[in-house]
Amino acid sequence: MKHQINMVGAVALATGVLCSGAVFAQTSVEQFYKGKNVNLTIPTSPGGINDISGRLVSRHLGKFIPGNPNIVVQNVPGGGGLVALNKLYNTSEKDGTQIAIIQRGTPQLAIQGEPNAKFDPLKMTWLGSLSSYAGDRYLLLVNSNHPAKTATDLLKPGVRLKVGGDQPGSTNLSFAMMAKDVLGLNIDIVRGYPGAAPMFIAMQSGELDSQVIGYNSVRAGQPHLWNGKLVRALIQFGRDDRLGGELADVPTGQELLKDPDKKALLAFAELPFQMALPFVAPPGMPEDRTKALKNGFMQMVKDQAFLADAEKVNIEISAISGDEVLAVIGKMAATPKAVIAKYTDLDNANRK
Repeated sequence: MKHQINMVGAVALATGVLCSGAVFAQTSVEQFYKGKNVNLTIPTSPGGINDISGRLVSRHLGKFIPGNPNIVVQNVPGGGGLVALNKLYNTSEKDGTQIAIIQRGTPQLAIQGEPNAKFDPLKMTWLGSLSSYAGDRYLLLVNSNHPAKTATDLLKPGVRLKVGGDQPGSTNLSFAMMAKDVLGLNIDIVRGYPGAAPMFIAMQSGELDSQVIGYNSVRAGQPHLWNGKLVRALIQFGRDDRLGGELADVPTGQELLKDPDKKALLAFAELPFQMALPFVAPPGMPEDRTKALKNGFMQMVKDQAFLADAEKVNIEISAISGDEVLAVIGKMAATPKAVIAKYTDLDNANRK
């Protein structure tokens, strides 16, 4: 009987140790984040979709992380997101206090073999994406006073478009390139703008005619231009099907192509839109903090207060998890090498 009692006591003690260990693990994450700042890097200048999305998340994410840390925003534009992602991967603290929203095309640069991409996107800690582009599209947007009324007008002699572009890795530059070299439109690309907002200023001054930008981004960042019909869309990118409503008459890039090789190039270019607004942390973080950040992100995107705030700033929420973001990057890496090489050749030609 004494032996039986001792066995019961041992089991109870072991159970207590396990329970206290679980509590300790949970408490340790909470204690770590309590009173701390989590730095959220935005790789663009203020005013564009990444900036608006990053600041949206900064207002809510801390409520869903144990310990409720403050989320502090820092804009670090440069290199089409390479500066921010290189730093996050190589030199940022891997303790769970450093996160970023990254331009959707930046991870693809490493897959293309870009020498300045000093990171492996398959090893990053992906928290999730606010959008999978289910209710958004990327638009070739032109000033309403430009003579091109449709995309096919840009195939006519004498009708040209000055399209602005950011740095390598930015999706606006990549799709300006696709419109010019794959769709064959009469486009001149003007590079070097540090984000969407400066390009809109250049459009209004007549320095540019156009830029390539998200539907929800222009509505969120420049509602007076969109609602006042001072700009219009000529092409939709990002998915095979058209977004309806006010874009129902605007063709997709895939619709304008017949050549299967060109369609494959465009499909590779469009893959990043499936993880349209991705948030990421460094590799090699403690497992419990990684789990806390990932879980917190996915709890946040279902929260009614967050969704109401997103609606106010015209951010379309069709969120996916960090594992789903990683699966999209896996598709990029699995693309036939010939397609990647052709896409990279086009990309390199437009950097000269």
